Amino acid sequence: MRDIVIATAQFEHRDGDKIYNLGRIRELTRNAAARGAEVVCFHECSITAYTYLQTLSREQLDTIAEPVPDGPSVASLVAIAREAGAVVMAGLIERESDGRLYNSYVAVGPEGLLARFHKLHPFISPFLTPGRGYKVVEIRGVRFGFLICYDNNLPENVRATTLMGAEVIVMPHVTGGTPSTMPGRGTIDSALWENRERDPERLRLEFRGPKGRAWLSRWLPARAWENGVFAVFANNIGRDHTTIKPGLSMILDPSGDVIVESHALDDDVVVGLLTAEALDRAPGRRYLRARRPDLYGKLVEPHPPGHLPLTSPGWKLAHEAEERKSD
Repeated sequence: MRDIVIATAQFEHRDGDKIYNLGRIRELTRNAAARGAEVVCFHECSITAYTYLQTLSREQLDTIAEPVPDGPSVASLVAIAREAGAVVMAGLIERESDGRLYNSYVAVGPEGLLARFHKLHPFISPFLTPGRGYKVVEIRGVRFGFLICYDNNLPENVRATTLMGAEVIVMPHVTGGTPSTMPGRGTIDSALWENRERDPERLRLEFRGPKGRAWLSRWLPARAWENGVFAVFANNIGRDHTTIKPGLSMILDPSGDVIVESHALDDDVVVGLLTAEALDRAPGRRYLRARRPDLYGKLVEPHPPGHLPLTSPGWKLAHEAEERKSD
């Protein structure tokens, strides 16, 4: 790995408004590139917006989906990358030639598409197909891996991506401020967001408490530390369908410490230097060498017959329960 300057962004997206969202991606990319960023990372489905996808029929979802790399949104990202002279990473709904739909994350440079990754554990819509595998690719002299939101909640995914050679794992999310059975977690009052300029401290307490950063701190640093990789966390901020998201976009080093983090209650981008020596001295690199694969057969045992993998986040279960009440 070589030293590299990476930015992670946050912005309040608009549901289904690709033109607006791409405009914010362009502006934040310009900002980051002016500060020396070689790579700029955006959140899950940053081009289309995310949580509202749960309300769309198969036909409606197909309408907003695009081919990759030949669709208009990827073309716009390439134009943004050329203008800024940087690599841009962002999310959208992809339609493959066979009609399958994916929660997709793409990396583009001035030269065109560099990588695409399909979310392994999609759940926002029953019409999305799970991704078929991991992705690690060298970009600008650094080996990048990709895992989208819930994918990172399963330690096996981060470990497998690391074992494929990833030095930096990009982790685009749309998370925080959602229904939960965990103490202290739950939704964030939209009135706090609307009143953030007059009363920022109350909103900041929500964002940094168990509904936001305190929850991330339970597991995000561990993913970086236990694998000895840099973790680039990108998240949206503000209104997302019926919820408020806390932003908190950050980059963690391979020891699990935060390099840079957004504290803004608004659209923002933070820029950090990722160094080769931080990777070399990471404890997680020693742990990889200490593994005993001969003991890990239980980890790869198949599900019992008739039991398929089931991705059921707590907030989605709460949403479905509310829908049943209203029927």
